Amino acid sequence: MFERRYTLIGLTDSPTPFLDEAAIASIAAHTLFAGGVRHREIVEPMLPPSYRWITVAPPLDAVRSALEEAGEPVLVFASGDPFFYGFGATLQKWFPDASLQCFPAPHSLQLLARLCMIPYQQMRHASLTGRDWQELDSALISGEAFIGVLTDQRKTPAAIARRLLEYGYGHYRMCVGEALGGERESLIKCSLQKAAEREFAMPNCLLLQVEEPAARRFGISDELFDGLPGRPQMITKMPYRMAAIAALELGRACNFWDVGFCTGSVSIESRLQFPHLLVTAFEKRLECEGILEVNSRRFGTPGIVKVMGDFLLQDHRHHCGKDALVDAAFIGGHGDRLEEVFDIIARYLALGGRIVMNAVQDSSREVFAASAEKLGFALATPLDMSVGSHNPIGVMKAVKPIH
Repeated sequence: MFERRYTLIGLTDSPTPFLDEAAIASIAAHTLFAGGVRHREIVEPMLPPSYRWITVAPPLDAVRSALEEAGEPVLVFASGDPFFYGFGATLQKWFPDASLQCFPAPHSLQLLARLCMIPYQQMRHASLTGRDWQELDSALISGEAFIGVLTDQRKTPAAIARRLLEYGYGHYRMCVGEALGGERESLIKCSLQKAAEREFAMPNCLLLQVEEPAARRFGISDELFDGLPGRPQMITKMPYRMAAIAALELGRACNFWDVGFCTGSVSIESRLQFPHLLVTAFEKRLECEGILEVNSRRFGTPGIVKVMGDFLLQDHRHHCGKDALVDAAFIGGHGDRLEEVFDIIARYLALGGRIVMNAVQDSSREVFAASAEKLGFALATPLDMSVGSHNPIGVMKAVKPIH
């Protein structure tokens, strides 16, 4: 039986890569190679005369098919360390039983930190290369002082700077490295305002360093939120909000639904306290979309996914995250259809997942409890709260059984 074998060699942008003897011997022992167009330009003088090449570029399904059909060992050239957001992890995913050997080079963020003479042992990494904003958003919300960011053609330094300024993270400075390790290598240090207005040569990566740490919020006062015009009481009040978030146990959740978000107070507070969390907020009142946008920018919570329209009519599976499940859900509004809302959430809830609602009326308590009992959920003892002149509420919690 053919044993799949892949050798990975990391490169910088240097036109004359420095490789150790074992890596050079490995190149001489292969005839089939893979890598990007840029990698081929760098290493072509080192390749044997009769070499063949698989170009690693989207769509990756074609690359995978070519590697599957290779029938011989393949030497793969990759950028920097192939196991730092690189092609090494992709090969492991595609061919978990393959034999791998790796000769890494310094990755681009290491090169940039060295160029800036910055100790980088406390760097928080975030890759935006073909990815969404989640890693960077999480690092910003967490208040990380030193963030290394891998960019791409769309999520450029300028686009990143604009996002930071939009959500109130102007207390960072940016350092951009262009074509690191190559003949065109350059280093640019600037404010976010200046970075947002200029273009940078590709390929590049960047460092964000905080100039003055920002205070982290915990329990935002209700009056600081923009709300529905003429309806200032349409907000989950801060003490009740924090009690509900505690009941949701979001520290061990990955995917959270806020159903009926209104001002977005629960979504925003949850995102602030648990930056790793994928938050999806549902609301049928169209005017609430702009209110959530304003409040998200005010409190520095990028990345909340908004879904407008009737919750019962949504493509719920599309909003279940990479594991196709929801870990926790808060019912902030249900339009007198609590049983139907509960049933839909329960359908997509992970085993051990939590549904929480702040109930004002006895009828809501009864429907919530009956829905939980019908589906075999464990119903926690309601937490009854009364704060100041606000209506008393009961924090209702139901847990989907593990068995």
